[in-house]
Amino acid sequence: MSGVCDVTSDRDDPDRRLFAEELKAMRKQRGWSREEVAKLISFSVSTIGNIEAAFRAPTREQALLLDKAFDTPGSFARLEERLRGVVFSSGFRPFAPYEARARMLRTFEHALVPGLLQTEDYARAILGSHPGVTEPELEERVAARMARQSILDRADPPWLWVVLDEHVLHRNVAEPPLMAAQVEHLVESTRRPRINIQVVPDRRGYPGLLGAFVIAEMDQGADIVYLETALEGQIVENPAMTESMTVLFDVLRMEALTGDASVALIEEAVEQWKQRS
Repeated sequence: MSGVCDVTSDRDDPDRRLFAEELKAMRKQRGWSREEVAKLISFSVSTIGNIEAAFRAPTREQALLLDKAFDTPGSFARLEERLRGVVFSSGFRPFAPYEARARMLRTFEHALVPGLLQTEDYARAILGSHPGVTEPELEERVAARMARQSILDRADPPWLWVVLDEHVLHRNVAEPPLMAAQVEHLVESTRRPRINIQVVPDRRGYPGLLGAFVIAEMDQGADIVYLETALEGQIVENPAMTESMTVLFDVLRMEALTGDASVALIEEAVEQWKQRS
């Protein structure tokens, strides 16, 4: 996806809240104060308070120290391991493994460049627009976005079929030089053997304008659909709905220009951005 909804809102993340609630419950069961826990693991009282309030995620070191302090069999360490995916939203996180293992991905985007084809600067501009994001959080999210793209560099990468609304090429989400580089990256991506990009030219309306989505086709098991929404996004596993989304994608491809015509339109957008630089 574009990444609008594949990053978490941090404090509202259910896995972070679970860690916070577990720590608070364990501490109260022992009758310990935050000060006592802080002393046991050699961290500040404010650190314990922030973890319990879900303002911050624990580090691996802190989780191991908490297991030692509470004499738990790796409970906090396992919870912290789950939290390492906290940069992804709770809605997108279950889809991430399917994206990583899919043999084919069909993506439609009407607002932004799909995350798998974003340049680092474009991703930083998109992710940096989230309210309240700190610099460390931003860099962590950008790194996670770039790491997702590694599936395209495998010896046997998935087929990636992308349909874009033409407005994606012209939406000014970053400075013109960065936009020129991003749109040029799309052109370069089309030269890779398993990446196909088609563009739906600007028109009044067509099926699909209500939302972006990805269909992950697996080697084994049913296809999985990720729908991007204004909040968390959601996974669809219902076979009937998945089939409907596949039909919709085929309809969108029919609305789009052919591959060569799409590349020509993208190249035209590159030149327009360069003229504005």
